[in-house]
Order: sequence, then C-alpha cells, then structure tokens
Amino acid sequence: MPRATLDADLVADIRLEQAEPLAQAWRDAFYVDVEAIRDAVRRQSSFNLIHLDTLFKVDIFVPKRRAFDQVQFTRRVPHLLPTEPERTIYLTTAEDTILTKLEWYRIGGEVSERQWRDVLGVCKVQGHRLDLEYLRHWATRLGVLDLWERAFSAANL
Repeated sequence: MPRATLDADLVADIRLEQAEPLAQAWRDAFYVDVEAIRDAVRRQSSFNLIHLDTLFKVDIFVPKRRAFDQVQFTRRVPHLLPTEPERTIYLTTAEDTILTKLEWYRIGGEVSERQWRDVLGVCKVQGHRLDLEYLRHWATRLGVLDLWERAFSAANL
C-alpha cells in the first residue's frame, strides 16, 4: 500500500555564515534552531524545520563533499511551480532517490521497512525508465550493490 509522505526532504548547500540569516527568515513560519543549522553545516548532516501551523516536518540535508553527493546535485531535475510568481524547484532523480534510500537502509541496520518499501515503490513506478548502468555504478561505489540487486529482483525489473 502506498504511503503518504510523513515529511519533506530537501538538500540545501548552506554555508556557516548563512545559518543566522536563514533562521531569521524562517522564524515566523517554522520552529528552527540556529545551532542545529550550524551543527549540520559543520558535520555535513541534517537539521529540521517544523511548520508552526501544521506541524509538518522538513528535513534539510547539507550535502557531503563526496563525489556521489556532487553528482546527485548536478543531476537534479527542475520543475516549475504554478505559483505567483512562478518558481522553479529541483527534485532528485529516481535513481539518486533509490541510492540514497539504500544507503539509509544500510546505515540503519537494514531494518527500516519504510526505507525498503520506498525503494521498491520507486523501482516499480519508474520501471524500465531507470538508468540501470548509473544505478549499478553508484551502488558499487557506495557499497550497496547487494541491496540494489535485491531490490531490482524484488521489484521484478
């Protein structure tokens, strides 16, 4: 059964000197901790925002400086939002979503049913549109080739 999203995951290339201005800009609409932002920038990890009216959580990931994270950022896909004025957002590719979730699944001890279901769901929806060569290459480099092969088989691709 498909699941509704529990939060939003964003990647933002934030520098330390931007932490305070960003926290100030978000403070009216979100619970935000400037120290959590600074810590995430220093450790190249993540922090979250909580929307004050809806309690919707936004996880913001500061990209690491690994080759994969840099390639993932360059492969992002632009989507135009029908807002006034129009705005462009960038979404990760299906392949990069799969690889990232496989990493999270591995780091979490391979017990998160949610991560595994998400991987299989993306595989099934995208099917033969997936760039299998890219997936195999990066799954090997990220140390998750065994998980990718298992997901590939389970999704009947």
